[in-house]
Amino acid sequence: MFEGLKRAHFVGIGGIGMSAAAKFLAARGVAVTGSDMKTSAIADALAARGVSVSIGQSALNVPEDAGLIVYSSAVPETNPERVRAKELGVPERSYPEFLGEISKAKRTIVVTGTNGKSTTTAMLGLILEAAGMDPTVIVGSLVPGFPDGNLRVGKGEWFVVEGCEYRANVLNLDPEAIVFTNIEEDHLDYFKDIDHIRQVFQSFADKAKGKGPVAWNADDPQSSTLTLDKGVSYAMEASADINGGNRRVENGKQMIDVVRRGSSLGRLVLSVPGKFNAMNALAASAMAMELGVSFDVCAKTLAAFTGIWRRFERVGTFQGAEVISDYGHHPTAIRGTIEAAREFFPGRRVVLCFQPHQHSRTLELKDEFIAALKDADVAVVPEIYGVTGRTEEEAKLISSQDLVDGVKGSVYAKDLGEAQTILSGVVRDGDVLIIQGAGDVDELARTLCATSSAAV
Repeated sequence: MFEGLKRAHFVGIGGIGMSAAAKFLAARGVAVTGSDMKTSAIADALAARGVSVSIGQSALNVPEDAGLIVYSSAVPETNPERVRAKELGVPERSYPEFLGEISKAKRTIVVTGTNGKSTTTAMLGLILEAAGMDPTVIVGSLVPGFPDGNLRVGKGEWFVVEGCEYRANVLNLDPEAIVFTNIEEDHLDYFKDIDHIRQVFQSFADKAKGKGPVAWNADDPQSSTLTLDKGVSYAMEASADINGGNRRVENGKQMIDVVRRGSSLGRLVLSVPGKFNAMNALAASAMAMELGVSFDVCAKTLAAFTGIWRRFERVGTFQGAEVISDYGHHPTAIRGTIEAAREFFPGRRVVLCFQPHQHSRTLELKDEFIAALKDADVAVVPEIYGVTGRTEEEAKLISSQDLVDGVKGSVYAKDLGEAQTILSGVVRDGDVLIIQGAGDVDELARTLCATSSAAV
């Protein structure tokens, strides 16, 4: 649908995925405009490259000659720009539908699952680039090595993209090949239960029947229940087509020995920490090798991989503590991040500042969050970050205070400003400070590091 398109307008352009979509069209010569409710580094970067970005949303922002409106899933039909688009008769696509249009025109590999999507997508995109396949990649983070951060525009036939399961959005995509990372309870404001989640993933797996390979995590109980065509399994513990074993950490690197269907392939050496990243690397390698890429190319690419924005990102220091910013907002992600910090910084105290993301998730997974927070030596928990466009009736039923009440020695903060004050009194030289969550808590991580630098 992009042939002949001259102008497109993006409603909610400041999101990490929406900004990649906007840059994708701009790279095709389409004149792009957009709007968002507040300024951000992402919106500023778009403006710097010539995209007209309006802060605040109004019918006046919509160009009368727009040929396409793309809107964030958080933007309702009543938004004035969407209302104006309907008045003008401009075709609309949600962000997931937009990705679906690209996937129909390319040979598409979708990376999906509850955790690890962005990192695995980045790893796989970089491997295929190193293999000379010149893929197009859209990822929900910023990737060192991609000139546009969250976008790589290639001339090859492959499109690598992460697929979000929320509201079954992943079903908009037309996959030739799929990577499943894992399947856990999440987004329970939409899904009824884990069976409902698994059913959506099964429906998505069915879309690849008779096409390309489907890589799946054999260590994950729910992924193991999927009925797959051309499945290739990967695992650290279970028997699988691709096995990683003898994982160890030495001199700031983690290493795993890789075996493919009984034959030793060699070793992956990773600068990124955590068992979860070892699994991400196995997933990316499994898919790449199914597409004909050699293990050596996988290993060399992953050895050079330094991570992506807000995924165990080392952003600086604060009061002598190493500061890690991480996007993780699920109990499994919290536990994995703390475990990785203890592996890479042995003997250090781990201070966690976790901002819960979405009231319904916090309510439904309250006990799991409490158990995860207990893994830290000290936990500071700012108030829950509410999400625009999500059902937030649960806001009256749950608060971060409820998590703090379940974790001895943890501290509640009414907002990020109070969290900064609390951390200033808690953090000590030699600590590892993890700032974690999918909301705006990353701003706190960078503010703390900037404050520390200014004090030197």
